[in-house]
Amino acid sequence: MNKRLKFAVVVSGAPYGAQGASSAYQFCCATLQAGHNIVGVFFYQEGVLNASQLVSPASDEINLPDFWAKLALQYQFPLEVCVSASLRRGIVNELEAKQLALSQFNLKAPFVLSGLGQLAELSAKADRLVQFL
Repeated sequence: MNKRLKFAVVVSGAPYGAQGASSAYQFCCATLQAGHNIVGVFFYQEGVLNASQLVSPASDEINLPDFWAKLALQYQFPLEVCVSASLRRGIVNELEAKQLALSQFNLKAPFVLSGLGQLAELSAKADRLVQFL
């Protein structure tokens, strides 16, 4: 009997320059194709850079933030981004930009800023929590 598992995923690596974020994306794809569920992906530390709408890779590279966005919309799971880590790395949504008197914002939809409490909530909903560095 195959049990459908629910996974929460933590991504701590930047979209480029290391393998962690790409491996996390591939893990999510394989997990979903195997019939399991992703309850959410939490981007932490350098992983918050996956949420920038200003990422513009070379034409022969994949646009990992776009891939994350499409996968999350297709399978209806949240892309949560640690707000503290984001602000330190210049990733802000429209509301934060206004509150901080910044002229621009760059958080890519459907990524949303959230706190570590949201990571705890995702973990509580999941059968397994998997982290990629």
